[in-house]
Amino acid sequence: MRVMTKTPPRQSKGQKPLAKAKAAKDLPRPGEEATSRQEEFFRLIVENVDDFLAVLDLKGRRLFNSPSYAKLFGDVESIKNTDSFADIHPDDQDRVKHAFRETVRTGRSHRLTFRFVLPDGSVHFMESCGDLIRDSQGQPLRVVVVSRDITERLKAEDDIRNLAFYDTLTQLPNRRLLSDRLDHAMATSKRSRKYGALMFLDLDNFKPLNDTYGHSLGDILLMEVARRITSCVREMDTVARFGGDEFVVLLTELDTNKEQSTLQSINVAEKIRTILAEPYELKFRSKRKVEEMVVHHCSASIGVVLFVDHKASSEDILKWADMSMYRAKEAGSNQIRLYDPKSG
Repeated sequence: MRVMTKTPPRQSKGQKPLAKAKAAKDLPRPGEEATSRQEEFFRLIVENVDDFLAVLDLKGRRLFNSPSYAKLFGDVESIKNTDSFADIHPDDQDRVKHAFRETVRTGRSHRLTFRFVLPDGSVHFMESCGDLIRDSQGQPLRVVVVSRDITERLKAEDDIRNLAFYDTLTQLPNRRLLSDRLDHAMATSKRSRKYGALMFLDLDNFKPLNDTYGHSLGDILLMEVARRITSCVREMDTVARFGGDEFVVLLTELDTNKEQSTLQSINVAEKIRTILAEPYELKFRSKRKVEEMVVHHCSASIGVVLFVDHKASSEDILKWADMSMYRAKEAGSNQIRLYDPKSG
């Protein structure tokens, strides 16, 4: 008996099995796989960079914000489709809007620094750069803005500047900044023909306070001296701590008449001398951890010199004011002496 077997139909040449054909259909094409990898790569970058990346429409409304914006707003989704200019400080808005419109119009990017006001009212300084995205016909489509919070950097720069140009105890300008302002005042005087005046002040009876109670109480007195002197001058004038218990006051733009300028500067010097001679009530915490108060009397000897039209160097002006201050001390302290070129 012969057993009959069924032979499977032969596939024509080039025909793939059904299962293989289905599997091949599910596999990504080489180009699609590369695109998918690129998208994943850029997604990882956007989600992990500290910078703030935003995609805006041509009116400045937010279409996309990177997850880093959560550090500013908490919820990134809450700012979607909102006006990106609304959070910019009012004084900076026009400048930022103008740059944005220029980027849309010309395609040229602009790097800007502006203030950003957060919902809690705090102000951050941002540095941003925008680039235009065009469609396939070359027409403006979107604007991509990359921003960086530079608040801490600016604060650090400001701290360094303060250390370089300001006295750490009184927060007054130091010698370096005083020298710069004196040079500027002399140049201004040459143009305007108006006199300026420099006062050199040295405290009387300061050392006994330091010797008796220590430098910490002396520092408290110096801060009060700085406050009192500053209250006697205009905002345009300069009060500087020259060193130790020495202070310098720079008055600018007085008058074209020497007599009037002399009168003005002496009036200011007298006002300073009077207020510095008033008693100082200095509170401090003693070694017993009890708050105590010392009443100290400390006046100042003041030398004054006028200048105009760059007829002397800044070093000469400081030297002459210093000489006049010593003459005030020799006259019994708590005095004012005006520099006289004839007596040297």
